[in-house]
Amino acid sequence: MKPLITYFSLAYLISWTIWFPLYSSALGIYGLPVLPFHHGIGGLGPMIASFTTTYIFEKKDGVKKLSVLLFKAQPLRYVLIALLSPFILADMASLIDFFVHQTPISLSGLFVAKEFPSFSFIQFLFYNLAFFGFGEEVGWRGFALPHLQNTFNALVASLILTVFWALWHWPLFLYRPGFMDMGVSGTLGWVFSLLTGSIILTWLYNSSKASILVCAIFHSTVDIAFLADFANKNIINYMGMLITIWGIATIFIYKPSHLARSERIRK
Repeated sequence: MKPLITYFSLAYLISWTIWFPLYSSALGIYGLPVLPFHHGIGGLGPMIASFTTTYIFEKKDGVKKLSVLLFKAQPLRYVLIALLSPFILADMASLIDFFVHQTPISLSGLFVAKEFPSFSFIQFLFYNLAFFGFGEEVGWRGFALPHLQNTFNALVASLILTVFWALWHWPLFLYRPGFMDMGVSGTLGWVFSLLTGSIILTWLYNSSKASILVCAIFHSTVDIAFLADFANKNIINYMGMLITIWGIATIFIYKPSHLARSERIRK
């Protein structure tokens, strides 16, 4: 329990401190300096907390073992699933939008980021992979999930982790336009999407024998698909629906105990 308490406390403290200049104006504090890619830098909090907590409780050997999992790419099929599936879902969502709303299908913006329109797809992929893929998943799945799976089955561990993962995003509701505009119903939908995403990530983590790389890639490509220039509100909703169906199907197919064909990963 102590490692988890330490980890979550550090993850919140580091990220919320880094993000403070971005949301300080909402608290009546103005004029704090903001760095380039400041939001992304805050995304590194869970990773820093993970390595710090691992060193505190497991010393250098623990850090070495955690580092190896960052680039574990076997079995390769899970790397490919993580890389390609969000874009397949985006294509499917666009097709549903066409049939339901007669919206012309245009996938030219699928690899263009709304936030950084000057970025190439490769640049935006590496940005997301560094700051939010590895930045978050080294902590949420690489550290917290196996510790939770010591005590709870994979589904319950995913549910508990979703709560802490959602709370970590709290400052974003004070300065990120997409979060500030959600409202109550939008926030509830967002939390539910985190839950289904958490279930899929648990399946990927357990099935790939603890590959943080697989989780980081999937986290990054899902973010890219949702933030792509082609995605209107309907497409975003349909992508959320498809991911929800995937998450629910994962529970029924792989069962709550492990959410994988193999044993769940324990610490």
